[in-house]
Amino acid sequence: MSYKVLARKWRPTKFSEVVGQEHVLKSLISALDNDRVHHAYLLTGTRGVGKTTLARILARCLNCESGVGSEPCGQCSACKEIDEGRYVDLIEVDAASRTKVEDTRDLLDNVQYLPARARYKVYLIDEVHMLSTHSFNALLKTLEEPPEHVKFLFATTDPQKLPVTVLSRCLQFNLKNLAPAEIADYLAEVLDKESVEFEKKAVWQLAIAANGSMRDGLTLTDQAITHCNDKFTEQNVSEMLGVPTSEQIVVLLGAMARRNIKEVLLIIQKIEEKSVDYINYLDNLLAAFHQIMLAQVDGEFINKNGVNASEFKELAKLFSAEDVQLYYQFGLKGRNEMSMASSVRSAFEMLILRMLLFSPAYSESSEDPAEDSVNQKKK
Repeated sequence: MSYKVLARKWRPTKFSEVVGQEHVLKSLISALDNDRVHHAYLLTGTRGVGKTTLARILARCLNCESGVGSEPCGQCSACKEIDEGRYVDLIEVDAASRTKVEDTRDLLDNVQYLPARARYKVYLIDEVHMLSTHSFNALLKTLEEPPEHVKFLFATTDPQKLPVTVLSRCLQFNLKNLAPAEIADYLAEVLDKESVEFEKKAVWQLAIAANGSMRDGLTLTDQAITHCNDKFTEQNVSEMLGVPTSEQIVVLLGAMARRNIKEVLLIIQKIEEKSVDYINYLDNLLAAFHQIMLAQVDGEFINKNGVNASEFKELAKLFSAEDVQLYYQFGLKGRNEMSMASSVRSAFEMLILRMLLFSPAYSESSEDPAEDSVNQKKK
């Protein structure tokens, strides 16, 4: 039996299994339970947030043999065949590969015919924004006067490209990017089901790297299982992603707090040896400064999934609030400059040195930064 990737193996088949998107689920469940189902739905959002998954669940709800409702049985032939992607009355179309008006007309020619077996004939058109202008014109007439037995489910990552005339005839739901905590909790649940032992911080690294996309998170988890073998640790996952561990960030922050320039430069040298992406490193550093500031204001708001809260609280004692704000501003500006530099490492070094040499605390300790740097070398 061939291996089934995690994103497909653990794809939700009912609304209760969907992570996040409560604002969308509430409306869809209410419409199904109160028999107020619209003829056309448009699901928008970035990649991997559940657009196609929700559309398939909605198709199951509409055609389940137990009746229309928000909780399909999952046991009837309709539910099973929709899950397997072979249900005759669920027509899935990838608009990116069928942009011509002829393709759309061929598709719509069958709209007038009753479903072969189902209650509704459901058209699921993915990346609908890829259709041509003529294709939208052909579709518009059907959307204006749809047959009672037809439902349209559209999914797109770019709703701005859809004609207003199409948008006005659909119920539009914007799916949000998932929070790292939501992704991390789900990945941990999947790893438990897969009987894979893991470190919590390793899962958090994957959740951050997923950038709001559950599918990306599951794909990275697949890759991490292969990369880490039986050692699903933060260290191994960080090496795979090319990002620093929480411990490495703490070490750099400690050196910066002590204003030990030599130690800071040696740490940056080790970053180069481990082939860590400098922009990722800076992003993690900025996130750490944010957590330090939260610790200085009120420790209850610290994110406990990354570096331990106790470490943030200790670091917060070493930095002044003024320095943290200044470092954060330097970092944001420097991130843009790094993309223009011929050497990313040099740009990163210059940024860290700028943080240290031009901070108020450093100016107070040395009237001449250049002279102080020379003296430090002599030591």
